[in-house]
Amino acid sequence: MVGALRRSEVLPQFRVADQRIRIDASVQGVQSIMTSASAFKRLLATGLFGTALAGCGSASRPTPPAVSPVHQSEGFVSIPVPPPLPRTPRPAPAGLVNAISELQSGFQGKAGIAIRAVDDGWTVEAGGRQLLPQQSVSKLWVAMTVMDLRDQGKIRLDEPIVVRPQDLTLFHQPIAMLVKGDGYRTTVGELLTRALTHSDNTANDRLLTRVGGPSAVRSMIARKQLGAIRFGPGERLLQSGTAGLVWQPSYAVNGGFMTARNRLSPAVREAALNAYVRNPPDGAAPIAIADAIARLAKGDLLSETSTKILLDTMGRSVTGRARLRAALPGGWEIAHKTGTGQDLGRRNAGFNDVGLLTAPDGRRYGIAVMIGDTIRPMPERQKLIQAAAAAVANYAGTTRPRG
Repeated sequence: MVGALRRSEVLPQFRVADQRIRIDASVQGVQSIMTSASAFKRLLATGLFGTALAGCGSASRPTPPAVSPVHQSEGFVSIPVPPPLPRTPRPAPAGLVNAISELQSGFQGKAGIAIRAVDDGWTVEAGGRQLLPQQSVSKLWVAMTVMDLRDQGKIRLDEPIVVRPQDLTLFHQPIAMLVKGDGYRTTVGELLTRALTHSDNTANDRLLTRVGGPSAVRSMIARKQLGAIRFGPGERLLQSGTAGLVWQPSYAVNGGFMTARNRLSPAVREAALNAYVRNPPDGAAPIAIADAIARLAKGDLLSETSTKILLDTMGRSVTGRARLRAALPGGWEIAHKTGTGQDLGRRNAGFNDVGLLTAPDGRRYGIAVMIGDTIRPMPERQKLIQAAAAAVANYAGTTRPRG
């Protein structure tokens, strides 16, 4: 580190062959020490000053014949010191590794769990490297693209935006009640809140259009090197394809989608669902999502302000009350995003909760629990997600923060 130097303090100057040379006391990687003019002369005698100057220019520069101080007041001389050693991450805790492995292997279905310790650097995962359907978890990447554009000065959260009847999607879209006549006038920030806190499909798809479509989100994911995270074609095309349909605008109103889906034969629906699960266009590896959330929390992906806005909004989510949130003891905080896919009989393809868990002592954990394909009933799916969060809370409750 470099010792702090107030603007009012005078850096020592020395006359060398009728030229003034300044000793820069703010050079990064050195430690400043105070010395008097007489002490500085002693440094000249020992050769330390010549060493310091050598680091500021060419080693072939000729040595000046004489040096005389201009200021007699005390100043700073910089002496190189070794850089601090890098912090070694803790190994993954064995107890948590075993607990997560048992949870994942004991669940009947295709599931993955990943946990990334933001502050200690370790990762625990079981089945966390397979691509599993995200469903509405993918709204997180749309939101991140919005905030990234905000950081670039290309979008404002108070920017006016209109949601028109042709923007309506399907399934959960509470905003549809407000879309009348020539549309509902709102802001980018309100759409972001609706998409993240209520998982509103139409709010999310309208934001998706505003940021430039699926290609813009995929570009953000690639540019920030988020890893094995895909982004699908948008809610309408994703859900109609998963059901075995081709999207029609009429599906967005009056239960049109459900009516058309119910007319399909079970064989058509099963074939479409099998194709989706086998190669989900919105698939992501839980370990990639947990790592992305940890990087977001550390401030690696967005500005400080945008990071806070995004995590605060995720913290106000009202979805998934029986998932991660339900297992957290008092004093814990959660910022998360859920995702739920379509059912076919007893079968479900996509039942997820991902987010940032913050312990009472301030330690943070990115977590992703994803169920890609199962016939187990919803309470059992919820219990798997809760058990993963409980395992993290139990680990944090039995260990001390790293000093």
